[in-house]
Amino acid sequence: MHDIILIGFGNVGQSLFKGIQETHEFRVRQIFVRNKDHADLPTSVRVTDNLQALESADLYIVCVTDDAIEEISKNLPFNDRLVVHTSGSSAVSSLKDQTRAGVFYPLQSFSRSKEVNWKEVPLCLETTLESDLTFLKKLGRALSDKVYAINSEQRKKLHLAAVVANNFTNHLYFLAESICKDHNIPFEVLHPLILETATKIQSMTPYEAQTGPARRNDQKTLNSQLQQVEGTALDKIYKLLTASIASTYEREKL
Repeated sequence: MHDIILIGFGNVGQSLFKGIQETHEFRVRQIFVRNKDHADLPTSVRVTDNLQALESADLYIVCVTDDAIEEISKNLPFNDRLVVHTSGSSAVSSLKDQTRAGVFYPLQSFSRSKEVNWKEVPLCLETTLESDLTFLKKLGRALSDKVYAINSEQRKKLHLAAVVANNFTNHLYFLAESICKDHNIPFEVLHPLILETATKIQSMTPYEAQTGPARRNDQKTLNSQLQQVEGTALDKIYKLLTASIASTYEREKL
């Protein structure tokens, strides 16, 4: 049985805890939090708010905000144990003063209100030592069927792509929901359309899956909708995305 210590217990830390405890080869031995009054702390493992009191373990997973990674790393009472962070945008070098550093980045959106199926979560791994990557892959495969060796530069670009594909898209859902609310239309009417697009790009490229008035160069519809969004938060966004789609498929008109 391999012992793991979680440093931080936010959305990622809590989900990791549940996933790790369900494996047969790994267990969470201890959790570090800044505030021991944290409402969601489990009672089955030891908890500390003192980095100097961290116990010996095979792996330390830093599940904190990007801005806090370096501070946590510098204050660890050791520098020769395997320490990884879970950030998509921070390089492995952000783990300052650690000779055995790595990244265990789960490419997923985590919410406390929704359980994650770890078997479907892509895990992007990196270590400074090749021998540590073997161990990290063992943990990754115990959790997920999708394990990838991704370096810091690749992961930074992957995180950018994830922000575009997930965070920006979700904000567009919010704007679409606002339109529906303003006109007494149930947002759920759009659910099948949203699901169909998400399903379609698993068997088609996004380029092939694109539809809509900008793809068709339907000027009548575009002009009508531009009038509807004029002066609203959607105005610039609609124009920018329409121009991007139009330029992407411009060659098809030739």
